[in-house]
Amino acid sequence: MIDLLFLVLPGSLLLDLAGPAEAFRLANRHLEQRGKPAAFRLRYLSPAPEAISSVGLMLSGLEPLPEQLPKASWTVLLGQRGQLLQDRQMLRSPAWQAVRLWLGRLIAPRLLEADSPHRLLSVCAGALLAADAGLLARRHCTTHHEMLATLQDLAPTAEVVNNRVFVIDGPVASSAGVTAGIDLALHLIAGECGEDITAAVAQDMVVYLRRGPRDPELSPLLQHRNHLHPAVHRVQDAITRQPAEDWSLQRMAAQGAVTPRHLSRLFATHAQVTPLHYLQNIRLEHARQALARGASVTQAALDAGFSSDQQMRRAAARLS
Repeated sequence: MIDLLFLVLPGSLLLDLAGPAEAFRLANRHLEQRGKPAAFRLRYLSPAPEAISSVGLMLSGLEPLPEQLPKASWTVLLGQRGQLLQDRQMLRSPAWQAVRLWLGRLIAPRLLEADSPHRLLSVCAGALLAADAGLLARRHCTTHHEMLATLQDLAPTAEVVNNRVFVIDGPVASSAGVTAGIDLALHLIAGECGEDITAAVAQDMVVYLRRGPRDPELSPLLQHRNHLHPAVHRVQDAITRQPAEDWSLQRMAAQGAVTPRHLSRLFATHAQVTPLHYLQNIRLEHARQALARGASVTQAALDAGFSSDQQMRRAAARLS
């Protein structure tokens, strides 16, 4: 059995804890329903017996930091409220320093052992704690997109990877913001318990699309939407709802109640992309999701609005 050691600090993001923990709990349940032993023991550690979470909920009954590790363990570092990290307040706190020293003393040597049964996982800005403890030196890693520069400052020899859901480098796995921790948990459950258990967990958690280590942190469905222009949003909403429709520039303009020329100007100003570029991005994302659900390349291309898989490949090459 693997001991999952969740490190809880004051201000820990509750979803960073609850999301992965629930995934591992459900994996145990599905294993036991199939007559198999549970694979994970969930434990919650902290320098103090209580800690206030990011949403003000008090977490109590926390175990002290152990002096010895169990036979097999995965240590999980959680994110913190962004402002406390960006101005480095949290890094000076007694709780942070206590965990940093514990990681360096107990976890760091285990990660260097050949075929070590111990792993280090981080969710969101939990990677900053790993970096501050010296555990990410010369490793590939990632974190929430707003914390990438801070992570690089704390781990100057690390290869910080931008725009990835999660990154695995040997016994160290790091994930991007919040829900990416669930994606990482599902990936690890699949490796430990099998795809059938993972699929059951994903269904329980209503995770309709599992993201892997090559997937971007920021979905194309959210890109180019950081503006306030209603006409552009109307067109983007319509394309996202029905990407396979015959979206000529004239039809897009009609959706936005503007002329085609004016729509092109609006997209350039507010979305920093052409209408056609946006359409192709959305179609490629829908095709990617269809492929992840098991569709053939040809079927995924047609369902997303491409005339053929060749056209889809050409679009992907142009936008890469």
